[in-house]
Amino acid sequence: MPASPDPTAITPVDTAGGPRGTARVETRSDASGDARMDAGVGRIPIMDVSPTVDGGRFPASCVEGETITVGANAFREGHDAMGVQAVLTAPDGEEQTLRLQSVNPGLDLWETTFRPTQQGHWSFRIEAFSSPYDTWAHTAEVKIPAGIDEDLVCAEGALVLEAALAEITAGTRPAGDGAVLRAAVDSLRSSSLSPAARLAPALAADLRGILALRPLREGVTRSKTFRLIVHRRRALYGSWYELFPRSEGARFSPEEGWISGTLRTAADSLERIADMGFDVAYLTPIHPIGTTFRKGRNNTLEVQEGDPGSPYAIGSPAGGHDAIHPDLGTMADFDAFVARAKGLGLEVAMDIALQCSPDHPWVSEHPEWFQIRPDGSIAYAENPPKKYQDIYPLSFDADYDGLYAAIRDMLELWVSHGVTLFRVDNPHTKPVRFWEELLAEFDRTHPEVIFLAEAFTRPTMMHTLGKVGYHQSYTYFTWRHSPTELREYLEELVAAAPYMRPSFWPTTHDILTPFMSSGGRRAFTLRAILAATLVPTWGIYSGYELVEDVPRPGAQEQIDNEKYEYKPRDFAGALTRGESLEPLLRDLNRIRREHPALQSLTAIAFHEADDPQVLVFSKHLDSSASGIGEEDTVLVVSLTEHDRGASTTIHLDLGALGEVGESFEVEDLLTGERFTWGRDPFVILDPAHRPAHVLRVIHPDKEQHHG
Repeated sequence: MPASPDPTAITPVDTAGGPRGTARVETRSDASGDARMDAGVGRIPIMDVSPTVDGGRFPASCVEGETITVGANAFREGHDAMGVQAVLTAPDGEEQTLRLQSVNPGLDLWETTFRPTQQGHWSFRIEAFSSPYDTWAHTAEVKIPAGIDEDLVCAEGALVLEAALAEITAGTRPAGDGAVLRAAVDSLRSSSLSPAARLAPALAADLRGILALRPLREGVTRSKTFRLIVHRRRALYGSWYELFPRSEGARFSPEEGWISGTLRTAADSLERIADMGFDVAYLTPIHPIGTTFRKGRNNTLEVQEGDPGSPYAIGSPAGGHDAIHPDLGTMADFDAFVARAKGLGLEVAMDIALQCSPDHPWVSEHPEWFQIRPDGSIAYAENPPKKYQDIYPLSFDADYDGLYAAIRDMLELWVSHGVTLFRVDNPHTKPVRFWEELLAEFDRTHPEVIFLAEAFTRPTMMHTLGKVGYHQSYTYFTWRHSPTELREYLEELVAAAPYMRPSFWPTTHDILTPFMSSGGRRAFTLRAILAATLVPTWGIYSGYELVEDVPRPGAQEQIDNEKYEYKPRDFAGALTRGESLEPLLRDLNRIRREHPALQSLTAIAFHEADDPQVLVFSKHLDSSASGIGEEDTVLVVSLTEHDRGASTTIHLDLGALGEVGESFEVEDLLTGERFTWGRDPFVILDPAHRPAHVLRVIHPDKEQHHG
């Protein structure tokens, strides 16, 4: 019984007599025009095509300008030469063909790279073929100097090149190739010349160049066609700043109690956020908040006068997900906030929490959108031992289409008011089918809109959300601390790069790990450096710059949590007193903007250190991939513990740093210091004063650009 064909090496064809998706492989001889259909792997097997996701079940994705590696395992019997090409189809239908190179002949891996410059839906396929010219040229280079079968070899070469000339007649090769090909054929057939002279034009650089660019192909085997979605660059790279707008400008009056901040006062904070170099201002929910089972401070059921409730308990008589809390202002105020942000170069992200307070209009209008218990009550949200009595989760089982339409229309509303990114709260508690359909629709109607999954959950769910269309995902970085943990996790994320882009957050409004609550300013500094340099997208929650690190007893979250109360902050005073991390955050975001290597996920390489708590990694882009016309290499040497320093030798893989010699200069991008390093430099790190080096490797011939 024959083995099942590899799905990456077959071309699905709808046939009249068979089921949809019946697989066949087309093998075509371009020289003769013959075409036939072979079952199985085809004349020349093509296996393990990349980038693909689950064998092509889901599209791979990347961003505009990102360097993408296209590869496959391809091989053939015997020793005849072969070639491999990738045929790329852009969203406008234009095709381009790229020649793959054999990168490790013993393992039959072929690769090439390209940088898509057009957003949208691309496709690609791999074509493998026998290369009769390369086979003949190798034979000729061996036999002619040895005086073996000279006439026969020349005659064989003439036939090969005449096949290429026939392609000109057939219209499949440009006429401009003709002169060089004809001259080589005439020379091979000339009996008046020596064998070496007859051979020379057929092995000359101009002819080799023609046939490298447009090879003569036989036995062509085509893989199936794979999808590739190219998103805008913000899907890969950006710096997020989270804020609760009600806290921005909030104040307490002995006569009136707490007075909420508004969207107008929150807009006053945007200049500070932009000055720190952030790209995205991310708003927690701004909708009306219910009063039934409203939570008090620190998630208690004891509500005091003036407690605003959790903004995640969405909905009241004032409206639901399509409304703005009256304390925050009006839709005109929201439009002004967005306009102010855009004027400062910031995009606006909105938090979407698909859940309702008991007072949400949907509860009375669409009870079928919720889970009804046997006693007739609606089930509130639970994550035992946590209980969220103020929140009803949605149920998609009774009226999927109706609920889908309501959510889609709500998102459309906010997009129409200038929102370009959505941070989705707990997407793993909704059916994956829903996300696959919704994200596909928004990809068609609003391809500029980016969705970030806040899914701290099982890896399979996190990865699947990426596969079905989420552009970015929160990650386990928050809980990964040792060099071994961080290295293994980054390698996992790089492997998932064709469908899952990580976002690193040292803390969130829900999470304050023991590492952060025990390390104070040192921990906050260290984790900001790592988050900002390990991956292209990172973010902080407002108050991070003030080192808010006191946990609520028994929980990994802040005490006096902003989810349940107003939290105005004295950012200006802390900065004046030298207590703020704003200067560090500004430096990190500046460094990220100036160095394209830090805007890449897959360019990372790890190095060794004698001290096991020191993490060493580099990111390198060559001149063709950097987008700035020159090499860009950033090298980070960092502590991973906040309570002790390190004096250690590190061991660099110089090949991962680009074009450097055994001795080279580096510049610390945080301090401006310069050092001369070699393969095994000695470093001294201190958690209070120098927790890390963030270095650019100085390539001598590019130094004039940075002098």
